[in-house]
Amino acid sequence: MSELPPLILVTNDDGVHAPGLFALAKAMKTLRGGDVEVVVIAPDRERSAVGHALTMHRPLFCEELREGVYAINGTPTDCVAIGVKKILRRRPVLLASGINRGGNLGDDITYSGTVSAAVEGTLIGIPSIAVSIDGSSHLHYADTGRVAAIVAAHVLERGLPPDTLLNVNAPNIPWDEFKGIRFTGQGKRTYDDAIQEVADPRGRAHYWLGGGTPIFQGGEETDIHAVAQGFVSVTPLHLDLTNYDALRMIETDWAEMTQLKP
Repeated sequence: MSELPPLILVTNDDGVHAPGLFALAKAMKTLRGGDVEVVVIAPDRERSAVGHALTMHRPLFCEELREGVYAINGTPTDCVAIGVKKILRRRPVLLASGINRGGNLGDDITYSGTVSAAVEGTLIGIPSIAVSIDGSSHLHYADTGRVAAIVAAHVLERGLPPDTLLNVNAPNIPWDEFKGIRFTGQGKRTYDDAIQEVADPRGRAHYWLGGGTPIFQGGEETDIHAVAQGFVSVTPLHLDLTNYDALRMIETDWAEMTQLKP
């Protein structure tokens, strides 16, 4: 019996019908000379900005849309957890999440379903990458897919450090306009006036979240700066959120608090 090819899981948060999802799947099929199996397991609809949410208060259903393509009525994290543990016949060698419509830069990663799918993959021990394109229209998905394949090939060949995933962001430009790849830190991007208050026909206030004016912080070493300059940004993200400098500081300066006395 011939050995089965390596399995790659592709997911996203834009939904199972999103063009970026299939651009990423197509790119992953080029790895190892095409000797791979790619399976898509993604939310049945858009689930942007759901973060690392799990659905725990209603049942989840999986539908096979066609061979190798599954839709689940849940979050990206649901798709990874159920996909790996219940649907796939064997363990993936790589998880690729994306290609997200819009960058996941700076503070965006804390909300991103795209990044969170890669977080879930990392938690269960699968090398994982999250891939986004920093644009909103006329998106160059195929070119970003080529970048994703380059990054994925290196991950398969060389691995990743423990508890670490890669957050990849590409500017929305054609392949021949990319200036290269930069390894970056996470910048800071917040939004001013991102909550809009609107009155309904009865005068009751309701609120729309999203949009607003982006405010950027961070130097040339950040993901935000690299993408703005025409580079692809590759940022390693670590699951351990402990601030070790702060831990050492409070162990010294707040030592009396450990006595549990007011």
